[in-house]
Amino acid sequence: MTTARLGHHAGPAAIAAALAVIAALVAWLQVGPVLQAAPAEGYDIARMVLLYATLPRMATALLAGAALALSGALFQQVLRNPLASPTTLGISAGANLALAVATLFFPALLGFGRDLVALAGSALAAGVVFAIGARRGFSPFSLVLSGLVVGLWCGAFSAVLLLLNERYLVSLRWDIPLSLLPKLGAVAVVSGLLMRPLSLLDLGEGGASSLGVSVTQLRFVAVAAAVALAAFVTSAVGVIGFIGLVAPTLARLAGAHRPRELLVWSSLIGAALLWLADGAVQYFAGAFSDFLPTGAVTAIFGSPLLLLLLPRLKIRHRGVEAPRQRVRRRGLDRRLALPVLLALLLALAVGLLLGRGLDGGWTWLDPRAANDILSLRAPKVFAALASGAALAVAGTILQRLTGNEMASPEVLGISAGATFGVVVAVFVVATPGLSAQLGFAALGSLGVLAIIFLMGLRSGLAPERVLLAGIALGAMVDAVVGILSATGDPRAIFLMRWMSGSTYNVDAATAGAVAVVAAVLIGIAVSARRWLDILPLGASAATALGLPLTVARLMLFGLAGLLSAAATLSVGPLSFIGLMAPHLAREAGFIRARPQMIAAAAFGGGLMVLADWAGRALAHPYQIPAGLVSALIGAPFLMLMLRRKA
Repeated sequence: MTTARLGHHAGPAAIAAALAVIAALVAWLQVGPVLQAAPAEGYDIARMVLLYATLPRMATALLAGAALALSGALFQQVLRNPLASPTTLGISAGANLALAVATLFFPALLGFGRDLVALAGSALAAGVVFAIGARRGFSPFSLVLSGLVVGLWCGAFSAVLLLLNERYLVSLRWDIPLSLLPKLGAVAVVSGLLMRPLSLLDLGEGGASSLGVSVTQLRFVAVAAAVALAAFVTSAVGVIGFIGLVAPTLARLAGAHRPRELLVWSSLIGAALLWLADGAVQYFAGAFSDFLPTGAVTAIFGSPLLLLLLPRLKIRHRGVEAPRQRVRRRGLDRRLALPVLLALLLALAVGLLLGRGLDGGWTWLDPRAANDILSLRAPKVFAALASGAALAVAGTILQRLTGNEMASPEVLGISAGATFGVVVAVFVVATPGLSAQLGFAALGSLGVLAIIFLMGLRSGLAPERVLLAGIALGAMVDAVVGILSATGDPRAIFLMRWMSGSTYNVDAATAGAVAVVAAVLIGIAVSARRWLDILPLGASAATALGLPLTVARLMLFGLAGLLSAAATLSVGPLSFIGLMAPHLAREAGFIRARPQMIAAAAFGGGLMVLADWAGRALAHPYQIPAGLVSALIGAPFLMLMLRRKA
């Protein structure tokens, strides 16, 4: 092997070795004292825990990390998509939902094997994602957008069913890694046989076909192998969402570009990363290790590495495929405005006037009790309306500003930043008032936006780089919040309810303040419609038309951050509205900036009102958080619209 060849492997090898060495040191801190101590007489509890709990957990972490990383590498290589992973394509969420449904409603299916149930769920999720992507030419962004939609829907449904998230490596025995090993080994062998054909894809479909490669069959086998790897891991230990994206990205950024190098080094980095994260959970958390999500700790370790190496990412897909705009007939916006307005008013009427009585039956608002009931119901309804509209306008600004159809406060980590700000306020300030919470939320969201903007500025806000930075920051912030929530602090109960998107604690003062702030910020956004119409034309055209490019970008990014903070303050980090509402408005025919923002605000606000009403009424006397319900309601509509050719 030549010196150049050695240098080519030095980057990924160094990352894998460094992670493995640190993980081994952390592991030795756990097992060293037990091995060095003299054996106890009779039952040696310490050695039994080591043999039957600690070591199986380490083995499972190594296998699961390698499998998830290999799955992500296969997806990224065969789809030519640097953002593809079991998480971003909804594969792991599909497996988790299938297991939840089978456990609760069809336990007999588990008799055929958890792996088969998980495979069926993963395959169904993959089928939906690829069916949507096929209508748009399997473009990288349409695939990941479809995957995020499917994943959000499956995750929301699973959360409603189980009210927990299987992201923990707990109660593991030797039978789990021993059962995983042959299944993962078989799929790994298949993946090894695919290395040479996958390398021919670099020549393009025509070049690969001329050399005798059936591109369709190759993609089917590679996707099937990646789906199987994710399904087996989800069946064994639950959803661990960050490894499949970060490990292949780290390997590629470190210099692994050929398929053989990418698959091998991704697997090793993924194994070491999950081993390190889980070992850190066990050692540093002590008695709380069974309550801390290993996936969250993985994000804390993996996100900084990804952010540090992100400037080295070579963008394969430089441009975003802007959706083809239908020819707009004169007066179309005005004719569509009336149905949208009527739909919003109907949603408000349902949210305010229709509910469940004491006997559980459906009933319209009794005029004799209107004052008492509306004093409780109206703040929740109008907080949901204002928050949904604010997130929708923020998503519209971000999508038009970056030219990225997947940009939204949720995807880019802006809502997570606002959440982190509120968490800091709750844990640092004894009794943070409304203004303090809004200030901390704004600082958190603007901080995340600033980091994303600075990291993406050198690449001209290239979509892949912006999205990876947002996903990494969002995962890291969510991980910190999750760990704080798992400490057992009484304030964590409030945070968990609030983070799921519930309006349970909203009062009239909060609803009024958020409504006023949202109205003012939305008004400012509408007044900036000229900027938002010009910016999608590109930097050169915008400058030629006299637009102050840097100032406009900074102000619009800041406006999106403030809108996200205001929405987060009232009902938590709602998922999906900021991503979905702009698409609904555009697909409905609202193309220009002002009508799209107004229509998106109506769609987002109406959907949140209906979600809040459904969460309060459908599961009476219990309440399902509006953030989860909004994903359940909105995802099918967006999937149907994405199925239409642009």
